Amino acid sequence: MFSKSSKSPRPALPTSATGGKSIPFSLIGGDVTITGDLSASVDLHVDGVVEGDIRCAALVQGPDSRIIGHVTAQSARLAGLVDGSIAAGELVVESSARITGDVVYERITIEPGSRIEGRFSPKASEASAEIKLLANEAAE
Repeated sequence: MFSKSSKSPRPALPTSATGGKSIPFSLIGGDVTITGDLSASVDLHVDGVVEGDIRCAALVQGPDSRIIGHVTAQSARLAGLVDGSIAAGELVVESSARITGDVVYERITIEPGSRIEGRFSPKASEASAEIKLLANEAAE
């Protein structure tokens, strides 16, 4: 009468920060520390520690993570600690984020409670083209 199916439901794939479709992503877990620069051809989710520069199309940072280096991305959702400059087309700074460094952006959302020490600059067309170029180079 109440039979269980032998098949368990499959977990849903995360959606891309750049397009809304399910695509592959790279995850740096909370117990991982990477020393060196990162360049990702897929979306990057960081829950651990990165000591180096990050270049990717889309970056999602967990609230307990740390990035010590510069971030260049077309879109970035930051929730942890970033000690370095940030250049992003679309930037979301969550309430748990702590950023020390200059921020260059096209569109920005800052949640109440976040803390940022540095200068804000809207992207000029040259800077915007450079960020897109760098993010595309990371994707190659």
